[in-house]
Amino acid sequence: MPVETRLASLRDKHAALDRIIREEEQRPWPNDQEIKRLKLEKLYVKEQIDGLSVRPHIAAE
Repeated sequence: MPVETRLASLRDKHAALDRIIREEEQRPWPNDQEIKRLKLEKLYVKEQIDGLSVRPHIAAE
């Protein structure tokens, strides 16, 4: 998968996780454990994005 395609996919996933977190936080009784899990997943995706953005030549390996 080309780096640009992977980055676009990761950015879409990051945005989707952000929406899900906001929706969960707005519920009358938000699930704090689920919010924490989603935030960790979002951070992991962000780290992948940053890694590919900084070193795109390594991503092809």
